[in-house]
Amino acid sequence: MTEIELIIDLHKNSKRQGPGSERETLKALDFTGLSGINNLKIADIGCGSGGQTITLAQNLSAEITAVDLFPEFLDELNKKSEKLGLKGKIKTLHKSMDDLTFNNEEFDLLWSEGAIYNLGFKNGIQKWADFLKVSGYLAVSEITWITNSRPKEIEEFWMQEYPEIDIASNKIKILENNGFSLAGYFYLRKDSWIQNYYKPLEARFDNFLKRNNFSELAKKIVKENKTEIELYKKYNDYYSYGFYIAKKN
Repeated sequence: MTEIELIIDLHKNSKRQGPGSERETLKALDFTGLSGINNLKIADIGCGSGGQTITLAQNLSAEITAVDLFPEFLDELNKKSEKLGLKGKIKTLHKSMDDLTFNNEEFDLLWSEGAIYNLGFKNGIQKWADFLKVSGYLAVSEITWITNSRPKEIEEFWMQEYPEIDIASNKIKILENNGFSLAGYFYLRKDSWIQNYYKPLEARFDNFLKRNNFSELAKKIVKENKTEIELYKKYNDYYSYGFYIAKKN
């Protein structure tokens, strides 16, 4: 198996492929004021196996297009939505987030939890803005510094992993410079990282290694994830996912 196939294998049966929670999805949704409005059109871009997609479907009158590059994750979402009776509200789309062919002003809400980094924050905002109706909302979570300075070890790690990491005020300026007004911002609680993402991930390591015959590539993936987890436990006062909710002007 290739490295990307192994990463999919590690994550595909998980509720979430990154930090987050139902509570924080609903908190972000509250900033939009869209609850109670009928027949919304929503795109959840980089949906993974759809933990947040399910929450949106359960709390809105909406047709949701859930987009992901990996069909394995979409298959999991389809199984969950059918089991929960949400199949009529969620349709999946196997497509890259940088190659979307939606119509201009097609959606009332664009959602993306922990995925816009694949394009870069600024590039993603610019690519997706035309798909959103005027006065529609964008809600994205993005790795963010929560202090103005931080220890060298964690700064170097994230500058290598994602050089666009920044403080929230600079991310908000990007939104404002691209035709959006901030409606709300908060950063994810620590239990959204530890309890909802890292602990379930750690619990899958042993079976993942066994399933893949303890290959060197599988061991490398586990080692990299363990390093990330230890760094978060050590430095979680300095960074988190920031959740940005903005209205299109």
